[in-house]
Amino acid sequence: MAYVRVAGTAFALGCGLYGYKYTKDFFDKKNQIAIVQAAEQANQIGRTHIPLPTRSANIDKLKTTKEFDVLVIGGGATGAGVALDAVTRGLTTAIVEKEDFSSGTSSRSTKLIHGGVRYLQKAIMNLDREQYKLVKEALHERANLLAIAPHLSGPLPIMLPVYKWWQLPYFWAGIKMYDLVSGRQLVKSSYLVGKKKALELFPMLKKEKLCGAIIYYDGQHNDSRMNIAIALTAVRHGAAAINHTEVLSLLKKTTKTAEGKVQEVVCGARMRDNLTNEEYDVHAKCVVNATGPFTDSIRKMDKDDTPDICQASSGVHVVLPSYYSPKDMGLLDPATSDGRVIFFLPWEGRAIAGTTDTPTKVSFEPEPQEAEIQFILSEIKHYLNEDVNVRRGDVIAAWSGIRPLVRDPKSKSTESIARNHVIDVSDSNLVTIAGGKWTTYRSMAQDTVDTCIKACGLTPARDCQTDGLLLEGGVGYTPNLFIRLVQDFGLEEEVARNLARSYGTKAPQVARLASLTGKRWPVVGQRLTPDFPYIEAEVRYAVQEYACTVVDVLARRTRLAFLNVQAANEAIPRIVEIMGRELNWSKERKQQELREARQFLGHMGMDVHDKVKRVDVNFTEKEIEHYKKAFQHFDIDKSGSITFNNLKKLLQEEGDSSVTDDQLRELISEVATTESNAIHLEEFLQLMSAHKTGALANNRFAAIIHRHYGHLNQNIPVERSGGGV
Repeated sequence: MAYVRVAGTAFALGCGLYGYKYTKDFFDKKNQIAIVQAAEQANQIGRTHIPLPTRSANIDKLKTTKEFDVLVIGGGATGAGVALDAVTRGLTTAIVEKEDFSSGTSSRSTKLIHGGVRYLQKAIMNLDREQYKLVKEALHERANLLAIAPHLSGPLPIMLPVYKWWQLPYFWAGIKMYDLVSGRQLVKSSYLVGKKKALELFPMLKKEKLCGAIIYYDGQHNDSRMNIAIALTAVRHGAAAINHTEVLSLLKKTTKTAEGKVQEVVCGARMRDNLTNEEYDVHAKCVVNATGPFTDSIRKMDKDDTPDICQASSGVHVVLPSYYSPKDMGLLDPATSDGRVIFFLPWEGRAIAGTTDTPTKVSFEPEPQEAEIQFILSEIKHYLNEDVNVRRGDVIAAWSGIRPLVRDPKSKSTESIARNHVIDVSDSNLVTIAGGKWTTYRSMAQDTVDTCIKACGLTPARDCQTDGLLLEGGVGYTPNLFIRLVQDFGLEEEVARNLARSYGTKAPQVARLASLTGKRWPVVGQRLTPDFPYIEAEVRYAVQEYACTVVDVLARRTRLAFLNVQAANEAIPRIVEIMGRELNWSKERKQQELREARQFLGHMGMDVHDKVKRVDVNFTEKEIEHYKKAFQHFDIDKSGSITFNNLKKLLQEEGDSSVTDDQLRELISEVATTESNAIHLEEFLQLMSAHKTGALANNRFAAIIHRHYGHLNQNIPVERSGGGV
């Protein structure tokens, strides 16, 4: 064992020296293409003021182009990255996506841009050079991703709490090695803090047996917005990008090799526009399969009996109210009960916890399982202070993302599979890119296009240009952009900050679409829902960014569905109204969008009303009598129900003017299960039972009941959570 430690240390030092040389070589090479890239950035600045081509214009380009150099199937991070890499090399490029850009795994990540701390640990302990190369590549790509989209990404400190003294030097050495391997691309240097400082930085942390903590830095980003920025940048450079377009089959032609052998090669694909059901063929010299978890389904279009190369793994995340975590400090639990790593991170004003890592079946609508949610919550309890009562009802959204891991037939555990990528070229020249992770999307794309050039005889005009190429909204961005939005347009500061973070230098274009509020302040910027900074103008702008459905807006252009499913549900009718006007939807199409949006939210968690109806009333006879009296107290007109007028009159009598009429109507509609928006006794008892047990925590209606008719002991301050999912 001592020998392994010594060998591991020597290996780590060697890796550090090698990493420095690798970084130096990278910067030398980067200087050589600086002039070319500067010219490209100048052209990009000019292009950003030109409106994007419409979706129909992109489709026309797809139909009328005789033959593309590269056709990419799949609009996730990797597919969009391949399209951007190819088009900036001067290759004619098209990219199609069955659903929406980033509709799959790429929007369901942990939101981290990281090198992989645990992969480095494995590299050192197992003397595994492949794992080390993966970490080294990811750290370089981390630095690049933070640089090319400064509005969508930024550094995030992450705390590693230590509860055993002997672990301090062990973890400290590992994290410092992480810094060393980063070389000149280090985000910020890690540091060690004592127990007192650790609790100052993360007050929710468990105090007992805490020895101290190590703080290290990784990156964080808005993943779906980043994906869309990559795709839009590809369009700016001349690519045709079309979402909601499905590949039905691959086209093939017969050719002869240099040796005179007859060979069938893939030369395009048969498409179907899923919005209009129109079908057409697209021809290309090279077809790239970048479909993530669906990699093998496209490969089987090429050859029926081709063996699978991907193993799907489910990664579930839950979203909790902001009071669970400091707003600027994440947390890493390196030793969960089953050996997996759990992250606990602030994101978009809420807290994300995850992720699981379990084998799963491939699905377009993966749904988090209750057992996975409970696993995450139980792990959270282990390192949070006992003052924080972790409850199932505090989960305000949950999602499952399917990782396309490269299959290792010798291992059944997905945790042990390396996240490195594999590029496969079939006998008929279908190029498949599989595996990898978000952080390394650009290097994966570069490797893929290099393979395309070699396998299909393409002739690019220039070398790879994407290392350092600013993405849509990043050209000219400064952190103070939001101030200009407040001053020039009269937006609320919170709204302005969100626009600047989401759209970068394109934010003024969004602000120009904002309608007047009719108030003294803010002047413009009507919110979609009161609790989130998303405004109606973003829906109109989303259409320009190729949003075609309500789900495209809720989940990818904004992140409302990922932050609070109940708030997202409330916003659906207004989004339907705005998009219907922008896209000339019929009445039938509007009804379809309503249904499909609510169905999608079902996969992001359980609906509040359904949850209330599933909860049994677990009160004693005395408690039931107490709540019956409470119900009668609020049923002023003795109609057998609690209505808007009942509540309004009672609150006025008791001098409570803190709730407006609009808020009061909203409170009733959140829990009423009938069209009359009245709450009956049975519903009332179910609601109060669910609130008491934590199954439906932080419901605002229940909070008013307690405020005016007896209080339950609350360890956690009340915050609107949409009722939990």
